[in-house]
This record gives sequence, structure tokens and C-alpha cells, in this order.
Amino acid sequence: MPELPEVSALVHFLSERLVPTAGGPRVVTGVELGSIAVLKTYSPPPEAFAGLPVSAVRRHGKFLDIDCDGLHLVFHLARAGWLRWSDSLPEARLRPGKSPIALRVRFDDGSGFDLTEAGTKKSLAVYLVEDPASVPRIASLGPDPQAESFTREVFAQILGERRTQIKGVLRDQSVIAGVGNAYSDEVLHVAKLSPFALASKLTPEQVERLYLALRETLQGAVSAAAGKPAKELKDAKRAGMRVHGRTGQACPECGDIVREVSFADSSLQYCATCQTGGKPLADRRMSRLLK
Repeated sequence: MPELPEVSALVHFLSERLVPTAGGPRVVTGVELGSIAVLKTYSPPPEAFAGLPVSAVRRHGKFLDIDCDGLHLVFHLARAGWLRWSDSLPEARLRPGKSPIALRVRFDDGSGFDLTEAGTKKSLAVYLVEDPASVPRIASLGPDPQAESFTREVFAQILGERRTQIKGVLRDQSVIAGVGNAYSDEVLHVAKLSPFALASKLTPEQVERLYLALRETLQGAVSAAAGKPAKELKDAKRAGMRVHGRTGQACPECGDIVREVSFADSSLQYCATCQTGGKPLADRRMSRLLK
């Protein structure tokens, strides 16, 4: 799933192509549905975007927002969705069917992009709205961890109010916007904290470590992804991971093996030496440190 760094890179990638500083912005010539289910709104219709220039491309947490002269094409790529850019799209109109292409957007120079989704569990979501804040999951987003207003004091207050595991706090979009399963693993590894530590029980020193790890890990990932074509971002993300997705490999910090805790529909990775005092976490849904 694309998280804050990859979504930021996609915003940059699209902005360069759709909102150029010279020659004027690209104009939408068509929004075509390959999957009726992907569209979560009914007004305005896709046809309303034809002829509109692109004013800006923005990010709201993990959502991308293409502002077309006041109408917004907002989408969330979910777990298996992606954006595939083409400098020259096929002329044939996209038709609903069994294609992995859920949505196609065309521009006046023949370029455009497809939103694709692999697998059978479809959760990619597209919203055509006049105001992004009308999308419920955007309206409920917590603060952006890259914002200047996201201070140590704000972060400490967030943690102090939650008697839940820190891994879940970092992933909760209503608490902090933009961080998912992968980067929460990375941040906790850098901060040397157990994913199951209770947020409200962290010491001031641990809160400070976690705050710096969160800001620096995300900024490093944003910088590493910046300027990369959309098609390279997935591989770049995987290559930059320290522990996430690296079960059984050596921890880059201490050399211990990276371990995993599996849940019904996800998993987390961590280093016992760096994060849990050398004690492996039990691999079950209600995991606790082994006694």
C-alpha cells in the first residue's frame, strides 16, 4: 500500500506533468470507468471533468487530490491499487469489465493515467467531489506528521491520551495521517521500541525518540522517492525498508534476524534485539512478550 512518502512522490510526479510552469496546465478530456464499484460518489458525474484544466495536485494523508478548476478527482490506492502513467494512451475508450484498470483519465496532449488494482479484494476508491473535505475519510484525518504544526508537544499529547499499542496508534489515520503498516514498522525500529508498547506508558525519552524517528524516517523516504517515475516507486520503497518485509534477514542495526508477527490480514516485522530487549514476540493476534 502506498503511504505518505509514495503518495507525496506521486503528487510531485503528476504535478510536473499536469501543472507545468510554462505552456499552461493540462486539460482533462475524459474520465472513464473500468469498474463501476470504484466510484464512491454520484455527483458530479465523470463527464463534468471534460474540458477542465488541472489547477493543482495535492495530498491528504494517503489520498491524492487532482483539483480540476474547482472540481476534485480524489482517490485512495488502498492495498493493491496503483497509478500507471502513459505519455500516449490507447485511443479506444475504456469499458467496464474484468480488466485490472479501474479508472482512466485522459488529457489534451494524449497523455493520461490508469488506476489499476490487482487481486480479488477490491478496495481502491475514487471520489468526484466539489470539496475534498466532503470525503468522510479525509474529513476524519488526524494531523499530518510532516506539518510544521506537528510538534513534539502535539505528538506527546496524542500518545498520552491513548492506552493502546503504539503500532496501532501510528497506523490510525484519524490519529496521524499518512503512516501505514510498512513505515510504522520502520519508525518503531529506528526508535527502538516494541510495536506492542502502550502509547500512554512511554517515557518522555521514548516519546522524544519516537518523534524524531517518525519525522526523520518519513522525510528520508520522501527525499528518496522524490523525482522517481511512478513505475519505480514500489521497488524503491521495498529496497529502502530496514525491517518491513524482511523476515528472516539480518537486522541492519545489530545483525539479529528480523522476526514477524502475523495477523489475520496483515503482519509486522521487528528486531527483538533492537526493540524488545531480545525477547521474541508471540506470533498470535493478541501477542504479548513471551515470559
